[in-house]
Amino acid sequence: MKRIIAGVSLVELLVVLVLAGILLGAAASAYHDVMRRQQLRVAVNDLVAAIDLTRSHAIARGGPVMLGPLEPSGRDWAKGWIVFVDANGNRRPDAGEQRLFQHGPLPAGMTVVSAFSSGGTPLYLAYNGAGRSCAASNSLSARWGTLSLARGDDARNIKINMLGRLRVCDPAIDRVNCGGVND
Repeated sequence: MKRIIAGVSLVELLVVLVLAGILLGAAASAYHDVMRRQQLRVAVNDLVAAIDLTRSHAIARGGPVMLGPLEPSGRDWAKGWIVFVDANGNRRPDAGEQRLFQHGPLPAGMTVVSAFSSGGTPLYLAYNGAGRSCAASNSLSARWGTLSLARGDDARNIKINMLGRLRVCDPAIDRVNCGGVND
């Protein structure tokens, strides 16, 4: 009787393991890029939703509602943001003021830069009762600008026009119409 021995040689096993390692390395890199882009997409959608909420509450209230960085100095959007009714006009959410929504910090490595027609700190975005973006000190004064979110080489700009309407664009795809933060 002849006996057939089935098995895998050590060389064959090593070749399979090397190939699996190469494929796993390529897949891990691609997965990391996909996760980075997805985190940016989620952050942009969350900020757009907060802007829409600010505008809709201003229209519903018939008066100004603000969106600003959550961080105490009001300079860093990446640490989160808050939608609130600024009763005392200092552009910061204080005790006793109505807080409508609050978003926590963004993932590490994500940056948010803002540039609006009237600068200064604390940073903010305000809407008046007509649903138009406005200055905090004067609800009839138009205020427009850009919020730019970036993670690595990927970036998205949220452009807010004089009427308070927004659009999201990718400056890598449409540099002319999307431009940078200061456009």
